[in-house]
Amino acid sequence: MPAALDIVLLESHEAALRALLHRENGSEAAAYVLFGTAAIATDPWSGQPRIRLISHEVVPIAVDEMISSSSVHVTWSTKGFMRLLGLAQQRGLVAGLVHTHPGADAFFSDQDDRNEAELARTAFNKGALGLASMVFGRDEAIAGRLWSSPVEATEASSISVIGSKIRIRRSQTDADETEFLARQAALFGKGFNPMMRALRVGVIGCGGTGSAVVSLLTRLGIGFLALIDNDTIDTTNLNRVHGSHAADVSIGLAKVDILAREIEAAGLGNHVVARKAWVGDLAVRDLLRSCDVIFGCTDDHQGRLTLNRLAHYYGIPLIDVGLRMRSTRSGVDYDMTGRVSTIWPGSPCLMCLGVVNPQRAAAEGLRRNDPTEFERRKIEAYVDGGGDPAPAVVTFTTSIACMAVDEMIQGLTGFRGDSGMAHNRIRRFDRVEDRTMTCRPVQSCPVCASEATWGRGDVIPFLGVIG
Repeated sequence: MPAALDIVLLESHEAALRALLHRENGSEAAAYVLFGTAAIATDPWSGQPRIRLISHEVVPIAVDEMISSSSVHVTWSTKGFMRLLGLAQQRGLVAGLVHTHPGADAFFSDQDDRNEAELARTAFNKGALGLASMVFGRDEAIAGRLWSSPVEATEASSISVIGSKIRIRRSQTDADETEFLARQAALFGKGFNPMMRALRVGVIGCGGTGSAVVSLLTRLGIGFLALIDNDTIDTTNLNRVHGSHAADVSIGLAKVDILAREIEAAGLGNHVVARKAWVGDLAVRDLLRSCDVIFGCTDDHQGRLTLNRLAHYYGIPLIDVGLRMRSTRSGVDYDMTGRVSTIWPGSPCLMCLGVVNPQRAAAEGLRRNDPTEFERRKIEAYVDGGGDPAPAVVTFTTSIACMAVDEMIQGLTGFRGDSGMAHNRIRRFDRVEDRTMTCRPVQSCPVCASEATWGRGDVIPFLGVIG
């Protein structure tokens, strides 16, 4: 069985292509795109292989290489195509063609089939990894496919445009309307529930905020849920982990298994995959790369760094959640601040926001990989210790989880207006204050200050991280 195909266009690349391919006279136009790839050996929900193409770079066709165009055709020299193939091979990317059907639907014509089969033959003779092709039609419709040989092409099952907005077009969606979702369809329209049922959402960290996020996503009707957390439940978690029971503590049940149990018990048709693992483990890479959206609900700085890079390499929007609660010894003065940050290629990353502390991330990595050395350095004051457990109250962890899920709904529906998701939303519980803020990428940031990582996909080592 051929691998299923998803195509992800970064919002900035789609905008660049729209501008580049627009013709006032309505004639067709063309351009090239270099794609990174995610070769998913086993889709965690279907068990089948899956390929994701993520736009990495838009390459215009030189003016002097254009031959002719009209409302029904476009022709250009293949000299630039040969250069594109060389560049793709050198950088381990997939070459792609994009052309327009300005006055028609997005589809591949018989002429497209013949022309692309010849180009695919040339590409594979040159040792290409594949040849991608897209058609932009009227009303922002897009069709896409990947040639895996000169005679076989796989149509994309989904085409996404990812940025401050999340737009996902699927070739097939679940048409079954579930009665329990009828009232949210009354608000957002009949297309909302099929979109929810087809969505693949990962939740990393299943504690106070993560368990609340999972509960909300379940009730929204999210069709495919991925849960990743390496912890087991303990008594101090019972005040805020949704779905946990006192009896779970005595048997040392994993947090992900508690939430999976509750999802199954709800009987709302969600498909859940739970992994008791750290987010950086090799075993969860396919699961992460298969998600459409990821919620980061972990206080692990090294885990946050992993998700931060994943969002940029694979074009998977990250909604990162944080909560800080402090009080004076007298209990009079409080500092209770929640944060929801949305990260995608083109927005400042978690490091530039100051959310992640690289030194603390390094200490966490040392504790995970070499506990003896960590304890030695801790004694010698070379690394920070764990410190006292942070305060946690279920009303506040649940409130910030609602903020995070609302941000995803905004990205999908635009219910707050056309501006998309807020980059960084702050809530001061002690002051009854909500505000948004952002920053500029730090010029030296290796993740978001340069487009080199955006849509790069699979590289060795994974996410470009050594060690």
